[in-house]
Amino acid sequence: MKGIGIDLCGIERIARAMEGNERFLMKYYTEEERGWISRKGKAGDQSAAAMFAAKEAFLKACGIGIGGGVEMSEIEVLHDDFGAPRYQLHGKAKEKMDSMGASVALLTLTHEAGVAAAVCVLE
Repeated sequence: MKGIGIDLCGIERIARAMEGNERFLMKYYTEEERGWISRKGKAGDQSAAAMFAAKEAFLKACGIGIGGGVEMSEIEVLHDDFGAPRYQLHGKAKEKMDSMGASVALLTLTHEAGVAAAVCVLE
C-alpha cells in the first residue's frame, strides 16, 4: 500500500454550494461527473457530496490537501453500469500517484444521515 485517505462531507453543505452556482460545479466536477449528478435527480446532492469526499480522500492518500498542486477536476469519479465508483485521474493527479509508485487508486463511497464518506487506497 502506498497511501490511504478518508473524508467525510456534509450533503447539505454541497447542496447549498451547488444551488444556483454553476461555477462551483464547473470548478470541482468534470463534465461526466456533472452529468451523473444531474441524472441522479433528488439523489444528486448525495452523489455530489460523495464525489467531493472521494476527491479529498485521494488528496489525503497522496499526502497533500486542497491547494497541494492537484486540481479537484483532475480527480474524476466515474461509475460503472452497477453504480460502483472508480477514479479516472488526469494531469497532476495521475503524475502524483505515479510519483508515489502506485499503479491503482481504489475507491469506496457511502452516504447516510446527511453525510457522505469516501475511502481511497493507493496501491
